[in-house]
Amino acid sequence: MLRIFRNAILDKRITRKTFSFSAVAAKRYVIKDHYEFDQKVINSDNPVIVNFHAEWCDPCKILTPKMTELLEPSDEIDLAIVDVDDNAELVHTFEVKAVPAILAFRNGVVVDKFIGLVDANMIENLIGKLTKKKST
Repeated sequence: MLRIFRNAILDKRITRKTFSFSAVAAKRYVIKDHYEFDQKVINSDNPVIVNFHAEWCDPCKILTPKMTELLEPSDEIDLAIVDVDDNAELVHTFEVKAVPAILAFRNGVVVDKFIGLVDANMIENLIGKLTKKKST
Protein backbone atom coordinates (compact mmCIF):
# COMPACT_ATOMS: atom_id res chain seq x y z
CA MET A 1 0.00 0.00 0.00
CA LEU A 2 1.37 3.41 -0.90
CA ARG A 3 0.69 6.31 1.39
CA ILE A 4 1.42 9.93 0.67
CA PHE A 5 2.51 12.15 3.54
CA ARG A 6 3.25 15.86 3.57
CA ASN A 7 6.42 17.02 5.27
CA ALA A 8 5.56 20.45 6.69
CA ILE A 9 9.19 21.46 7.24
CA LEU A 10 10.33 20.74 3.69
CA ASP A 11 6.88 21.52 2.24
CA LYS A 12 6.89 18.56 -0.10
CA ARG A 13 5.05 15.33 -0.50
CA ILE A 14 6.70 12.09 0.55
CA THR A 15 5.56 8.75 -0.76
CA ARG A 16 6.17 5.89 1.64
CA LYS A 17 5.43 2.23 1.15
CA THR A 18 3.67 0.69 4.15
CA PHE A 19 2.26 -2.76 4.74
CA SER A 20 -1.39 -3.32 5.39
CA PHE A 21 -2.35 -5.73 8.19
CA SER A 22 -3.17 -8.44 5.67
CA ALA A 23 0.27 -8.16 4.08
CA VAL A 24 2.02 -8.44 7.44
CA ALA A 25 -0.08 -11.34 8.70
CA ALA A 26 -0.26 -13.35 5.50
CA LYS A 27 -1.44 -16.45 7.37
CA ARG A 28 -4.62 -14.83 8.70
CA TYR A 29 -7.68 -15.58 6.59
CA VAL A 30 -11.16 -14.14 6.78
CA ILE A 31 -13.40 -16.96 5.57
CA LYS A 32 -16.34 -15.84 3.47
CA ASP A 33 -17.99 -19.12 2.46
CA HIS A 34 -17.88 -22.92 2.68
CA TYR A 35 -15.74 -23.25 -0.46
CA GLU A 36 -13.09 -20.89 0.91
CA PHE A 37 -13.19 -22.78 4.23
CA ASP A 38 -12.46 -26.05 2.41
CA GLN A 39 -9.59 -24.48 0.46
CA LYS A 40 -7.87 -22.66 3.33
CA VAL A 41 -8.67 -24.85 6.34
CA ILE A 42 -9.55 -28.40 5.34
CA ASN A 43 -6.92 -28.64 2.59
CA SER A 44 -4.21 -26.69 4.42
CA ASP A 45 -0.77 -28.23 4.92
CA ASN A 46 -0.40 -26.27 8.16
CA PRO A 47 -2.58 -26.70 11.24
CA VAL A 48 -5.29 -24.02 11.31
CA ILE A 49 -6.99 -22.40 14.27
CA VAL A 50 -10.50 -21.32 13.30
CA ASN A 51 -12.04 -18.48 15.28
CA PHE A 52 -15.84 -18.33 15.01
CA HIS A 53 -16.77 -14.82 16.09
CA ALA A 54 -19.36 -12.06 15.67
CA GLU A 55 -18.99 -8.30 15.38
CA TRP A 56 -21.53 -7.73 18.17
CA CYS A 57 -19.75 -10.09 20.59
CA ASP A 58 -17.70 -8.25 23.23
CA PRO A 59 -15.57 -11.28 24.26
CA CYS A 60 -14.79 -11.81 20.54
CA LYS A 61 -13.42 -8.26 20.36
CA ILE A 62 -10.91 -9.24 23.03
CA LEU A 63 -10.08 -12.79 21.87
CA THR A 64 -9.61 -12.18 18.13
CA PRO A 65 -6.79 -9.60 18.50
CA LYS A 66 -5.16 -11.74 21.21
CA MET A 67 -5.20 -14.80 18.92
CA THR A 68 -3.72 -12.74 16.10
CA GLU A 69 -0.99 -11.41 18.40
CA LEU A 70 -0.05 -14.86 19.71
CA LEU A 71 -0.03 -16.49 16.26
CA GLU A 72 1.80 -13.69 14.45
CA PRO A 73 5.34 -14.96 15.20
CA SER A 74 4.46 -18.49 14.06
CA ASP A 75 4.59 -19.46 10.41
CA GLU A 76 3.60 -23.04 11.26
CA ILE A 77 -0.02 -22.33 12.23
CA ASP A 78 -2.63 -20.38 10.27
CA LEU A 79 -5.57 -18.43 11.69
CA ALA A 80 -8.96 -18.40 9.99
CA ILE A 81 -11.69 -16.03 11.13
CA VAL A 82 -15.32 -16.96 10.49
CA ASP A 83 -18.11 -14.44 11.11
CA VAL A 84 -21.06 -16.47 12.40
CA ASP A 85 -23.60 -13.98 11.03
CA ASP A 86 -22.31 -14.40 7.47
CA ASN A 87 -21.64 -18.16 7.55
CA ALA A 88 -24.68 -19.94 8.93
CA GLU A 89 -23.82 -23.10 6.98
CA LEU A 90 -20.39 -23.41 8.63
CA VAL A 91 -21.91 -22.67 12.05
CA HIS A 92 -24.40 -25.50 11.50
CA THR A 93 -21.76 -27.89 10.11
CA PHE A 94 -19.46 -27.48 13.13
CA GLU A 95 -22.30 -27.13 15.65
CA VAL A 96 -21.15 -23.77 17.00
CA LYS A 97 -23.61 -22.87 19.76
CA ALA A 98 -21.85 -19.86 21.29
CA VAL A 99 -19.18 -17.35 20.34
CA PRO A 100 -16.28 -17.03 20.51
CA ALA A 101 -15.64 -20.63 19.54
CA ILE A 102 -12.15 -21.84 18.65
CA LEU A 103 -11.58 -25.04 16.66
CA ALA A 104 -8.10 -26.37 15.89
CA PHE A 105 -7.75 -28.31 12.63
CA ARG A 106 -4.95 -30.58 11.47
CA ASN A 107 -5.23 -32.46 8.17
CA GLY A 108 -8.86 -31.39 7.85
CA VAL A 109 -9.92 -32.84 11.22
CA VAL A 110 -10.87 -31.00 14.43
CA VAL A 111 -8.23 -31.94 17.01
CA ASP A 112 -9.13 -29.51 19.81
CA LYS A 113 -11.66 -26.80 20.65
CA PHE A 114 -12.82 -24.39 23.31
CA ILE A 115 -15.66 -21.94 23.72
CA GLY A 116 -15.66 -18.53 25.31
CA LEU A 117 -13.06 -16.03 26.38
CA VAL A 118 -9.97 -17.82 27.69
CA ASP A 119 -6.66 -16.60 29.01
CA ALA A 120 -3.48 -16.38 26.96
CA ASN A 121 -2.03 -19.51 28.60
CA MET A 122 -4.79 -21.69 27.18
CA ILE A 123 -4.23 -20.26 23.70
CA GLU A 124 -0.47 -20.77 24.03
CA ASN A 125 -1.05 -24.39 25.12
CA LEU A 126 -3.21 -24.95 22.05
CA ILE A 127 -0.52 -23.45 19.82
CA GLY A 128 2.09 -25.62 21.54
CA LYS A 129 0.03 -28.78 20.97
CA LEU A 130 -0.38 -28.01 17.29
CA THR A 131 3.30 -27.25 16.72
CA LYS A 132 4.48 -30.33 18.66
CA LYS A 133 2.22 -32.76 16.88
CA LYS A 134 3.17 -31.37 13.48
CA SER A 135 6.85 -32.04 14.10
CA THR A 136 6.29 -35.65 15.20
